[in-house]
Amino acid sequence: MSLFIGIDIAAKTFELTLRANGKSSKTEQFKQTPEGHAQVVKKLLALSPSLIVMEATGIYYFDLAVALTKAGLPVAVINPKSFHHFSALKLNTNKTDAVDSALLAEYGERMGPRLWTAPQDDQLGLRDIGRQLNRLTASRTQAKNRLHALMSKGATLSLLIEDEMDGIEQLERRIKRLTQAAMKLIEQNDKLAAHFEHMTAAKGVGQTSAIAILAELNVLPGTMKSPQISRYAGLDVRATQSGTSLNKPPRLSKAGNAYLRAALYMPAMSAVRHDPRAKAFYETLIGRGKKKIQALCAVMRKYLVGIWACMQTQTPFDSTLLFSESHIKT
Repeated sequence: MSLFIGIDIAAKTFELTLRANGKSSKTEQFKQTPEGHAQVVKKLLALSPSLIVMEATGIYYFDLAVALTKAGLPVAVINPKSFHHFSALKLNTNKTDAVDSALLAEYGERMGPRLWTAPQDDQLGLRDIGRQLNRLTASRTQAKNRLHALMSKGATLSLLIEDEMDGIEQLERRIKRLTQAAMKLIEQNDKLAAHFEHMTAAKGVGQTSAIAILAELNVLPGTMKSPQISRYAGLDVRATQSGTSLNKPPRLSKAGNAYLRAALYMPAMSAVRHDPRAKAFYETLIGRGKKKIQALCAVMRKYLVGIWACMQTQTPFDSTLLFSESHIKT
């Protein structure tokens, strides 16, 4: 008997439906935590399913897909558009997590999507190091701000200042150690090394930024298109055109990968200062009434698309392919 599993992913939970002999079972819910993943892995290993199907929605599917694949389970991660078209063909008008998980199981049974391949251990290791570096860097910034506040006071105990300085030094050592570990992983992998070299051709993308960006992008399927990458990072623009919000201006979704957005912020800041084309593009948007942060996010999105393109084509980053020459003709 062939058994198909549909999993509908959400931020904090996921719904799982079993389908056999053309019929779907009752839906079960699990938590989006390592414990929840372990629980569902144990359950599915006992069932030996023919295929497990989920959508590549945002960032939430990834860790579960990796856990299932590394356990030896057959996983297919499908394009949301494909599932949307399948749902439309089924004349499905209901939209709930339970209904979607059942439809995903049926999709697996009828469409036979190809299996998903999990990233290699070195790719996942680089992602984990990059995220830890992100957290340590944020902690160091907070510590430096506290130190500045303490030193600005006239009667701060020297013990407190020394303690804060010791904490900063410790963070510096940890950041240096992890940076060296990340570079070792990159240098030992020809593909990662080439990506690193190509993206550092961009103004503002130095070692720290390149590690952080590559850590997030290197685990993504190479079949993803530029709009999908923008949505993954939460840099896509969403319009609100309903009810009392009819005239509400479009905003960034910010529903995606916060690590990737953080990694792109400083490169974009540097680009609008030192890359003539990026600067002209930024200033054109300001001239059209955009706020500075909106214009900067547009540069971040351009940079992300350009970096992803140079990773796929194995060519150095080239801002002339991103920013129109007309912007610098004043």
